[in-house]
Amino acid sequence: MREQLLAAETVTGIQWRDGALHLLDQRLLPLEQHWLACTDVAAVVEAIGDMAVRGASAIGICAAYGLVLALRQRLAEGDGWEEALEEDFMMLGEARPTPANLFWALNRMRERLQRLRPDEDVLAALEAEAVAIHESDREANLTMAQFGVEQIRKHQGSEQVLLTHGNAGALASGGFGTALGVIRGAALEGMVERVYACESRPWLQGSRLTAWELAADGVPVTVVADSAAGHLMKVKGITWVVVGADCIAANGDVAAKIGTYQMAVTAMHHGLRFMVVAPSTSIDLNLATGEDIPLEVRGEEELLEVEGIQVTADVEAYNPVVDVTPADLIDVIVTERGVVERPDTAKIAQLMCRKRLH
Repeated sequence: MREQLLAAETVTGIQWRDGALHLLDQRLLPLEQHWLACTDVAAVVEAIGDMAVRGASAIGICAAYGLVLALRQRLAEGDGWEEALEEDFMMLGEARPTPANLFWALNRMRERLQRLRPDEDVLAALEAEAVAIHESDREANLTMAQFGVEQIRKHQGSEQVLLTHGNAGALASGGFGTALGVIRGAALEGMVERVYACESRPWLQGSRLTAWELAADGVPVTVVADSAAGHLMKVKGITWVVVGADCIAANGDVAAKIGTYQMAVTAMHHGLRFMVVAPSTSIDLNLATGEDIPLEVRGEEELLEVEGIQVTADVEAYNPVVDVTPADLIDVIVTERGVVERPDTAKIAQLMCRKRLH
């Protein structure tokens, strides 16, 4: 399957070239494909905060490259770069509050700095580390795709009708996607009859990004309103719900795109299997349960306005962009380290003791 996925690759959203971070602006897709060139850390922070790039893995990768850009500037300023770089660590860490991969990537970059040899080129070392983080995530996607397809085959066989929510594809990662990596793999195996993609308001990641990615791969995809998910489960023969994650707590609770929680509840009511696909870098063992995960709430204008024009009454809006799905609603968590069925604290801890399998 690895070779098939590599041969079928059609979408990429992150490129590091010519000393700059180039990002396919997700706010404009699919109508316009515009690449942003980030040449300093402030531009990376802005791209993350303004949703030009999103997806937990992609955010972590961009933060790593952002530190390379920050270090280059700090070195040019002269002595005291170590202390000055701490400001950049902090600025990147505050760009989005929920994705565990962001903080994992920053910690890994900090650890690399701490391992520097006296004669080592600090900028080259940090750039190599950022590239390694990017490539590692890409490899993790390929491994997760295989594990996820095996789960689908084991429990349901062929001719799947899948439902997904949000965007957990190539645009949200360093390679082929988490949830969409599994869906792509299943399609290549001839196992997918159709994928239903919830529109995923308010940013429409499902209808704009997920549908675009799947269509580019030739996977049969149909966009549906978020509120139609329960109806689809009842009448369209859905076999699996497959989603990604921004953060997974030590007990297996999952923070993901807002609306994931209610999909999991509805899936359990209809007896459907619910799969979460995420790299182990999304797991934070310091967070005991989902109650400890910081959940992002964005500006109310995202609900009240369309392209800057208010389309509602003059009222308040509440705009949480992630929610927590309790572990007992999840059938399987797929990572590059392996698979956890019916997750709990002991199983997650055991998983994290394993080596990465790619």
